[in-house]
Amino acid sequence: MPFESSQATGVNRRVFFRRGATGIGVAALAQLLNQSDSAGAPTPGVGGGLHHPAKAKRVIYLFQSGGPAQQDLFDYKPMLNEMNGKELPSSVRGEQRLTGMSANQSSLPMAGSQFKFQQYGKSGAWLSELLPHHRDIVDDVCFVRSMYTEAINHDPAITFFQTGSQIAGRPSLGAWLSYGLGSENADLPAFIVLVSANQGGQPLYARLWGNGFLDSRHQGVQFRGGTDPVLYLSNPAGVSPLRRRAQLDAIAQLNRHQFAKELDPEIESRIAQYEMAYRMQTSVPDATDFSDEPESTFDMYGEDARKPGTFASNCLLARRLAERDVRFIQLYHQGWDQHSNLPKQIRGQASETDQASAALVKDLKQRGLLDDTLVIWGGEFGRTSYSQGTLTATNYGRDHHPRCFTMWMAGGGIKPGMTYGATDEFGYNVTENPVHVHDFNATLLHLMGIDHERLTFKYQGRRFRLTDVHGHVVDDILA
Repeated sequence: MPFESSQATGVNRRVFFRRGATGIGVAALAQLLNQSDSAGAPTPGVGGGLHHPAKAKRVIYLFQSGGPAQQDLFDYKPMLNEMNGKELPSSVRGEQRLTGMSANQSSLPMAGSQFKFQQYGKSGAWLSELLPHHRDIVDDVCFVRSMYTEAINHDPAITFFQTGSQIAGRPSLGAWLSYGLGSENADLPAFIVLVSANQGGQPLYARLWGNGFLDSRHQGVQFRGGTDPVLYLSNPAGVSPLRRRAQLDAIAQLNRHQFAKELDPEIESRIAQYEMAYRMQTSVPDATDFSDEPESTFDMYGEDARKPGTFASNCLLARRLAERDVRFIQLYHQGWDQHSNLPKQIRGQASETDQASAALVKDLKQRGLLDDTLVIWGGEFGRTSYSQGTLTATNYGRDHHPRCFTMWMAGGGIKPGMTYGATDEFGYNVTENPVHVHDFNATLLHLMGIDHERLTFKYQGRRFRLTDVHGHVVDDILA
């Protein structure tokens, strides 16, 4: 089966060779192991690396952690404004569960958005006044307004989006792509993670970009703001590049000796990661140095792009990494969990993300990169149409709502200038073209040239995949 590896196969092979294969050379053994356990998948361009022609070569995923309120950003609901303060009809809610934060409210008053909406572009997409820069990209974007999920709390919901399971421990999306497609740049990781600095909000865990049961070389590498973007990458004081090279050669020699005894593919991964870190000592400073960017770039992304670690800076860095053929670039921006005081808080969040998100799409487009770069914007779920807590004339909050929310996609084989799916007039249920998390991930893999049902890994006797046993490609949004 294409794109399949097996942990169990590697163990059996090691046991076999330990018992009787003393005459086989280490080089031949390493070549054998690389065919399955260590390599994981064919290298793109060598042949057989894709299930079908890819529309996208790389992904930039702008994850908005906390759950942005779709009613205040993308999904215009005038009925909510007309019925502001009135009780949410029980027929609309049905048997859907509520979180413990609003389940005990004596009333669930509907909360209309305090922000004005208007249609923009040839596509006539609705946008809130909170997103003035998004107006420039509506005809390049596909808004998916009919997303839904099962998870109602942050940890399982974000874990579900990133790994295909609400239970921690599975490989992340970027790790699956690294495993399935490999890297196109030998000097940078295939999977890089950028987290906006000093945001607060719901915590983010390294397991969200972890490798799970895949080889450790597929885990995401986090870049941080500042002069030392990757922890422990720089040489310690007093250690010259020449001495560092000698140290790595000595460590590699010891690891190869251990490999000859243990026949463990993870030792090969350790050698490869040491070598990658050495090459990154040159490639990372080159990628993260913005001194060669013209003033027009900072005019486009905003002044925050000059400040390392901000969302705007990370968007600019994502473009630079895309230019260097990094396969999967994951941005996380926290702070969208607005249970109270939403009007003030969401205005701040939109201000921090609107300009840079739109600039990234425009920048990729003007450089000819948008056609084969898939850009994604969205969070782990949506927000309720009723107010959590007290509704006043100037204030309201919104609780978690998994049954409908909005995300957008651009480039990389996505139909531009369209809105897909719809929700009811209360913004509470999907009424047209529902898109589940597994459908979304299946579509993403399809755009990268991968059949989501065939990208598997055998672990503990079972073949696992990102979409578990679910998921359908959303053909209607494909260009």
